[in-house]
Amino acid sequence: MTDKTNKKQDLVAASRLVDETGLKNRLIEFFTKWEVLLAIIFVLMFIVFGSITPKFLRLKNLLNQSGTFMEKSIMALPMIFIIMCGDIDISVASIVALSGFGIGMAAEAGAPTPVIVLVGLAIGLVCGLVNGLLVTGLNMPAIAVTLATQSIYRGISKGVLGEHACTTFPESFQFFGQGTLGGSHIPFSLLLYAVLAVIMYFVLQRTVYGRRLYAIGSCAEAARFSGIKVKKARVINFALMGLFAGIAAVILASRICSVRSNIAENYDMETITLVVLGGVAITGGKGTVYGVVISSFLVGFLKFGLTLMKVNGTYQTIAVGALLIIAVLLPRLLDMFKANRKLAKQQAQARLEEAGAVSK
Repeated sequence: MTDKTNKKQDLVAASRLVDETGLKNRLIEFFTKWEVLLAIIFVLMFIVFGSITPKFLRLKNLLNQSGTFMEKSIMALPMIFIIMCGDIDISVASIVALSGFGIGMAAEAGAPTPVIVLVGLAIGLVCGLVNGLLVTGLNMPAIAVTLATQSIYRGISKGVLGEHACTTFPESFQFFGQGTLGGSHIPFSLLLYAVLAVIMYFVLQRTVYGRRLYAIGSCAEAARFSGIKVKKARVINFALMGLFAGIAAVILASRICSVRSNIAENYDMETITLVVLGGVAITGGKGTVYGVVISSFLVGFLKFGLTLMKVNGTYQTIAVGALLIIAVLLPRLLDMFKANRKLAKQQAQARLEEAGAVSK
């Protein structure tokens, strides 16, 4: 009778251990998701800056500040697709400069606002398409191709504009970068970014094309053998990147009402930083749009808070760089932690099975 009681107690204890381990694993799995950690950091940042300087929490200030980093946030959206497929595009800042050059020339020629916008978008789209065709057609690494086109696109704008600045724009054109919605403090660029982010999320998470991108990033050869047109998808990604760079050029030119050959310098590295910080694996096959959205606002408002604290711009760059290092290293540590938790669950399950076998 005592033996049966002991066996039953062992079985109950082992079962409880499995249940507790399973619950802990589910909680740990949730709170160790990179997007959740980013959201937690985002909230903590607001608490810290809000306690240091009350100006940080003023809605008007936050909305006004969001309009200053929408260009990079918009460019980060298609960069998700590119990096997810194992590619990279370091020419995006130069595409913005070349598109800006076209925008400035069209404006000085007296073109109406719709034509100016179309010129900027068309130049960006063509540049992105050229990148994609060169990468897939020459079968060269994307970093090598875009490094070359980075110099070409920027060189064209520098060669033609030189030190000249285009500052003549129609008043209606200024709405894209400076306008607000219905007399509120909500920037038009913020609304545009929200719409584009929702569209890109839907494409990535709810369409066949999005699933194909994950497959390509996981293993391009396997995706090719399964019938996925890998080259076509990569060309589309680069074309989208160029188009969104053209959109960023329109917003930037409209916001600062000036176009020079050196605009958007360093935007390429900052855009890539937002994507990697948002949880998109640099090796491809992993990432989400909402993670990158969180990282975009995290970095943007981090710089805003540091500016209110009168922190030098150099130290702000160091802070963003530190975040990028964390973004690269922490997921690996989390994977190791999850692997250990999985092993503990398996051991608890084995004990339960062993206890069950003994009770029989």
